[in-house]
Amino acid sequence: MGGVIRRTAALAFAALLLGACANAVGTRPAGPDTTATSTPPPSPTPSPSPTFVGSVRWIDPELRAELIGRNWHRGCPVPIRDLRLVTVSYWTFGGRVKRGPLIINETVADDVLHVFHQIFDAHFPIQRIALAARWRPPRPSDWYGTANVTASFNCRPVTGYTTGFSQHSYGWAIDINPTQNPYETGDGQVLRAVDLPYVDRTQHLPGMIHRHDVVARAFAAIGWGWGGDWHSLKDYMHFSLTGR
Repeated sequence: MGGVIRRTAALAFAALLLGACANAVGTRPAGPDTTATSTPPPSPTPSPSPTFVGSVRWIDPELRAELIGRNWHRGCPVPIRDLRLVTVSYWTFGGRVKRGPLIINETVADDVLHVFHQIFDAHFPIQRIALAARWRPPRPSDWYGTANVTASFNCRPVTGYTTGFSQHSYGWAIDINPTQNPYETGDGQVLRAVDLPYVDRTQHLPGMIHRHDVVARAFAAIGWGWGGDWHSLKDYMHFSLTGR
């Protein structure tokens, strides 16, 4: 009997200890849930936006040799020593940033650099900036041409004439995106078939220039005129110091 009592007491005591341990575990303050606080991966650093790069330099001997016979010849109204190479960044239609050359009269080179800085900051697209092609009298096959080069200096006659120097011959005129901004005669004719989709100037397609947009405003700010404001014909690509 005594052994039974002692065994019963021992079992009761053990049960009491287990209950105490269970209560102690149940009342322990909860620690931090380490399984739910894993460190998130760092956010990727955004790539810096491309910045405008531009410069104004003298015409070096290599470029001088390229210009002679291509864009300049004896009898031109401005000597090569009065021209400058203005190199500018620009956005392409594909959203890439490239750099291209503009040959500009030294008197307006800094102004032109400023204009193209504004055009770049506005992400206005330009097909290509390059030296102008060598001038030659237009031929019937030119109607099917596709060149769309933004260019400046070119010692040549006024478009549509065989005599008289164009403003490009002085280095103070620039043509921008000739396809999207065509030369249009008074009776609505254009120079190339590729220009036809852009005759309707109510459209606002990439590369088109309109009055009061960033391109027109930037040139107006330096005192240049726009061929889109002419009355007898329209030359939407054309900006010049004299307005002609």
